[in-house]
Amino acid sequence: MEKYGLDKPLPVQYAIYLKQVLRGDLGDSIIYHRPVIEMIKEKFIPTVILVLTGAILSLVLGTWMGIRAAQKEGSFQDVVFSGISYIFNAMPSFWLGLMMIILFASVLHLVPSSGMTNTRASYTGLRHVLDVAYHMILPVMALVLLDIPLYFRIAKSSVIQASSEDFVMTLRATGMDEKKIFNKYIFRNAILPTITVFGISLAFLITGVALIEIVFAWPGMGRLVLTAITQRDYPTLMGIYLLMAISIAITMIITDIVYAIADPRIRYQ
Repeated sequence: MEKYGLDKPLPVQYAIYLKQVLRGDLGDSIIYHRPVIEMIKEKFIPTVILVLTGAILSLVLGTWMGIRAAQKEGSFQDVVFSGISYIFNAMPSFWLGLMMIILFASVLHLVPSSGMTNTRASYTGLRHVLDVAYHMILPVMALVLLDIPLYFRIAKSSVIQASSEDFVMTLRATGMDEKKIFNKYIFRNAILPTITVFGISLAFLITGVALIEIVFAWPGMGRLVLTAITQRDYPTLMGIYLLMAISIAITMIITDIVYAIADPRIRYQ
């Protein structure tokens, strides 16, 4: 109790913690007996690499599928894309990860089932980058498949709504080329909700990717969070939550800036 300052009143503990945070000191882990900031530095980069790769790929693929389905609403392509979206939206992340390991790693032997690198080989330079990319295939594929339904639904509904606006009907009545109408007017209006969703999902993906990291033994923040929770490592949890809060705030600010760039009406207001 005395070592961690728990014998002092709560206001005093809080003041001491704030003083330490301002100095860049997030305390020491109760379980690992290491500075929390060092543990976060080790785990943060692998999580960012995994999260950014999965988020960008799912944004591109999900938005493309939603646009194609909206342009040909009711067609066979729309039915297929919607069916795929509903199926993966209903899948638990850990179950999908396990099934992918069984199929692609255990049965087909195409990709590794766990880890970030090959521990038996000490690759450096480009070989190390390729080794990390090789181990990322399964966890990134799982993240993409799980996130595609979100962007698919948003993109499809936004395109359908934008296509039914009065100004679009007016442009069509004037004889403007359909491709120009979509690229210049429909797409720019329909992509705005997707930008908002992407920013929000990216901000919270650090926690949402925890199960994927555990299934694929990825050395990231998700595993560190759950380990700290199960072992009641409160200094580590407080440091991680503080970092998450700062990351979410920064991501929301960047999202607002990008939104203003994409929608001139916000800048004018």
